[in-house]
Amino acid sequence: MKDTTPLKPVTPDRSYLRKFIEKFKSSQNGKDKKKFIDMEILPFLIVLSALNAFLLYDFKSEMTFLGNFIVIFLLIVFFYRDLIRYKPAYLKKKKMKTLLVTLMLSTLIFIRIFDHIFSVFSKGLGIDGMVIHTFAIPFAIGSVLVVLLFDFHTAITFSLILSLMSGIWLKSSLMPIYVFIGCLIGAFTLIRCKRRTDIINAGIYIAIANIVSSIALLFIMEEFSFSMFYFSSLFSVISGLSVSALCFLILPLIEKVFNVTTPLSLIELLDIDHPLLKQLSVEAPGTYHHSMIVGSLAEAAAEVVGVNPLLAKVASYYHDIGKIRMPEYFVENQTGCISKHEKLKPHLSSMIIISHVKDGVELAEEYNLPETIKDVIQQHHGTALVTYFYQKALKEMETPPSEQDYRYPGPKPQTKLAALVMLADAVEAASRTLDDPTPARISGLVDKIIKNIFLDGQLDECEITLKDLSEIKRKFEFILTGIFHRRISYPEPVKEKST
Repeated sequence: MKDTTPLKPVTPDRSYLRKFIEKFKSSQNGKDKKKFIDMEILPFLIVLSALNAFLLYDFKSEMTFLGNFIVIFLLIVFFYRDLIRYKPAYLKKKKMKTLLVTLMLSTLIFIRIFDHIFSVFSKGLGIDGMVIHTFAIPFAIGSVLVVLLFDFHTAITFSLILSLMSGIWLKSSLMPIYVFIGCLIGAFTLIRCKRRTDIINAGIYIAIANIVSSIALLFIMEEFSFSMFYFSSLFSVISGLSVSALCFLILPLIEKVFNVTTPLSLIELLDIDHPLLKQLSVEAPGTYHHSMIVGSLAEAAAEVVGVNPLLAKVASYYHDIGKIRMPEYFVENQTGCISKHEKLKPHLSSMIIISHVKDGVELAEEYNLPETIKDVIQQHHGTALVTYFYQKALKEMETPPSEQDYRYPGPKPQTKLAALVMLADAVEAASRTLDDPTPARISGLVDKIIKNIFLDGQLDECEITLKDLSEIKRKFEFILTGIFHRRISYPEPVKEKST
């Protein structure tokens, strides 16, 4: 006789609504006002401004240093406020903040070193123009590294600050134009860097932009001549190619020291011969296939919500690597009719399922995966409930079990990337249960999964919006409809009748 005891419904945690209302009320009452500059960060900004002013100091007048310091401090404050407004995550991580400061100071050091080298070189060639040798300085190296290590927006702001500081140093109102154009071209060229040859191409484009802008500056300064044209073009080419050469030398060192992710290192992680992916494909083939589909879903939806598609794809490939430890306990890897969980208590089964997150983080650390990937592995289930085994426990146990014992430890997704992988993971897993995957049923399933995750409060701690969720849903539906498209049934070949 079958047990017809109705299952108790799992009530999603809607406490986020109360928190949201309280936060809204406090901001309306003026209690949530933010300071223009946090007093804790002010000494750091002052020291950073002083270091930048010192690197640009010509040791001729103390008043010059003071003037440099004041202007540079204002520029640094502007940069700080821009990061607070658009990229606060960088300021929350000490490593990223340190890296950004290091890039700023090292760029100025490179500028002064190359200025000295090419100043001596131009004097040896007998060049009269005092500005000509500055065309050879690889100003764009800073913005190129920033766009590869951070993002395009930060690279543009960095380029603006650098170009204005170069004008202060050279006491020229025209050189910032030359510097900013070169930096801008370098940043634009490497927005979608996917191969090492893209860095060489960036150097070539910077060289071309430098030639055009340097000639324009010579016209403006009324110093144009054929000899000036020749040397300015030569130095402009040297500047562009120097950027590529320095980038190749510095980038691997930064990746190693700061353990940060660049598009080039992400490409290497996509290699199917990577030990983790190879092990996953052999020991947990179902999970491997699942991860590939999750990667396609996340990559398709990434760009429309402001996430790096390449990073989303790589994070999806590695998000379930913890299942390598006990692959047979996960349904996608089970080949027999009898599940490993049949003889286990629901709580033990849920502990095994939940443990794949911890195992994944341990494997990521063992194989030195980037911090971003580790974060996604840890956050891609948030504090979600292992519903199947919780419902099973409700049915089997006399006293209702604690819901907390059947939830993942978290934390909830802290970034759009982690939220995107969470949604793609849940949608892909649920799509396997569809018997007749028509476009309408796929749409209904995707909508249901995203709503359940949202109502459970799993997206509370990341900056994802309702518009983002709508775009993600649309992309997921498109990809899944393509995967589950209908196929025509081919007729059996007609056998010729024997006569």
